Amino acid sequence: MDNSKAQPQLIADGCVVSLAYQLRLDDGEVVDESGADEPLEFLQGSGEIISGLENELYGMKLGQERDITITSTDGYGEYDPDNKVSLPRDSFPPDLTLEEGMGLRMRDSQTDEVITAYISSFSKTSVHLDLNHPLAGETLHFHVQVVGIRHATDKEIAHDHAHAAGHRH
Repeated sequence: MDNSKAQPQLIADGCVVSLAYQLRLDDGEVVDESGADEPLEFLQGSGEIISGLENELYGMKLGQERDITITSTDGYGEYDPDNKVSLPRDSFPPDLTLEEGMGLRMRDSQTDEVITAYISSFSKTSVHLDLNHPLAGETLHFHVQVVGIRHATDKEIAHDHAHAAGHRH
């Protein structure tokens, strides 16, 4: 890739974006944030971030700040009360300390997809898991600032995600 090209001026597909942000819920609770000193870095157009936020970033320029509201449909989806499962306690390692709200990465036996399930409750004999994302059903209120835009490397485009500085894949 020719690195002598001028850096992109606006966010578009194929750009690596560095984003400082704060995420609040309707009640004002801050649930996530990343400052300009440690921004979220992602490949625009690759689906690394939720679609609603990615779509709102197109055309923003370096240094620009903006408030963006994302509905659950374009965020983490609607909350599905039936998207839960119970498993026998002995299907988990005996030395695993379980906590309510704890996220566990699991492989779906039917699709072979890796999913994250959250412990809703547990007993000596069973573990009850919620397969909904913790922010499912929530309207998301972002305050974002674009702190970096650069062309993606050929490797980042091939891998369909941004690589952190010094990252080897």
